[in-house]
Parts: sequence; C-alpha cells; structure tokens
Amino acid sequence: MKKYPFILFVLALPVFFGFPAGAGEPVPAMVEIPAGPFVAGSNSAEREAAYRLDETAYGHGRTREWGWYDSERKRQSVETGTYRITRTLITNAQYLAFVEATGHKAPGVSPKTWDGYGLIHPYKRTRRHAWKNGKPPSDRMDHPVVLVSVGDARAYAAWLSERTGKTWRLASEIEWEKAARGKEGWRFPWGDSFDPKKLNSHDLGPFDTVAVGRFPEGASPFGLLDPAGQVFEWTSTAAGKGRFIVKGGSWDDKGCGVCRPAARHLRPQSLKHILIGFRLVQAD
Repeated sequence: MKKYPFILFVLALPVFFGFPAGAGEPVPAMVEIPAGPFVAGSNSAEREAAYRLDETAYGHGRTREWGWYDSERKRQSVETGTYRITRTLITNAQYLAFVEATGHKAPGVSPKTWDGYGLIHPYKRTRRHAWKNGKPPSDRMDHPVVLVSVGDARAYAAWLSERTGKTWRLASEIEWEKAARGKEGWRFPWGDSFDPKKLNSHDLGPFDTVAVGRFPEGASPFGLLDPAGQVFEWTSTAAGKGRFIVKGGSWDDKGCGVCRPAARHLRPQSLKHILIGFRLVQAD
C-alpha cells in the first residue's frame, strides 16, 4: 500500500509535464479555460491601490508620474469561447527542442542591439541568460526562455503546430487576462491583496528568473502558474505600429502594481529582453 502514492505520482506526470510530441519534443501541459464571461480591466480604485503599492515599495511615485496604469482597459464583463493555454511559460528546455529541430537562432542579443534599446539593465546582466553554442545554461533548463522576440515566439508556435497537428499561437490580451485572474476580476491571480510570497518579484525574490511553477500558491483560479511576476509575457495583441502588449510583471518589479492581470505594457515586437518570455494557446 505504501507504494501507491509513488505510482500515482508517476502516472500523473503527463498531466504536469505533457506528453511527447514526435521525436521526444515535450508538449507543454495545458489548462482549459471555459467559455463565458469574466471581469476584465480595472477601475479607478484598483489603479489607485496599485500606485500606492508601488509608492510604498519604491519610496516615490514613479509609476504614478509616468501614468503606468492609466491606459488599462475599463473594468467590464467580456465574453470568450473555450480555449487551452500552457500551464507555465515556455521553458529553455522546450525552446531548445525547437532550436535543435529547426536551426532557428538561439536566444541572445548583441551589445550594440542591447545598448540601442536604452534599458536600465546593463548588458552584463544578460549574460546569465545567454545561450552558448546553441544551448541554454545547464542550470536554467526549467527557467522561462527569455531574449526572444514576438517573431521568435511565433516561430516556436508554428513548429509546435507542425509537430503536433494542432494549432498553437500566442494568447490575445483578453485570453491571457482571463486565464490569469479567473472569472471574478480579482486584482491579483490569487485575490485582491498583494502577497509577495506568491510570486517571483523583486520584493522577496532573487532578482532573477527561477524554475517555472515554483509558486503554486500564486496560481490563478484556473491553475495557471506564474501569471504574476517571473517575466512579462508576449501577447498577440498589437498596440500601435510594431508594438505588442506584454502582461504579468517580472522578477525586476516591486510593488507589484504592474504584476496585476489588468496591467499592460507596450513593447517593440523585435525586442529581446531578459524580462520577457511567452506562453501559448492551443486553438483547437
């Protein structure tokens, strides 16, 4: 009888890690999001609370001065159909299978390109995430893949579609938000109060990515893991010429007003950032 829990755990592995696709490439584990309405966006009370969180964390009103949350969608009921979304962000190991199968360029960025972004993170900080000889750092295989553009994410989705016979794509902003916050419109995936113990943010985290799924208590009502913190996530929703909406916040953020599912940022589609990764929707 004592062996049964272990046997059950082994049998359950495909639920968490997915079944193999083709020549051993891992299919990401999925969660199903049911059809129906959910509460999207934010109201003035939520945005004000987010600004106060950030002011407490940073000691000044940077996010308020820059109006980070002023462009959020008005709080409203939005209807979606049924869809499936990857339980976790796509990992370095999963992306490696794609790179090895297709010869797609490994994640990375040159010093000149990085300097051209005008970001506050020094180029040296990108090196811990950089792939060498076409492979990710061996101690980061289960970390989310970063330094990937919208085009890279789409190429991975196209390859996975071909390998599995299913259609994979980036989630729209609305699909991502519903999966991340549930139907009731909570301010955070787990409820209305910020809890730094439930995500990888700069409040309590290592100021770096960690293995995906390390914060199960921060899961969304649908079981989405790392929907807040860890890294921002590309969506398929365009916002202006050559720019796309990213969601979720990152390990670099304190507060963490920007980690709310209603929060949104715009980033150039070609950007390859240490703070941005992606997950996918399975369309059929």
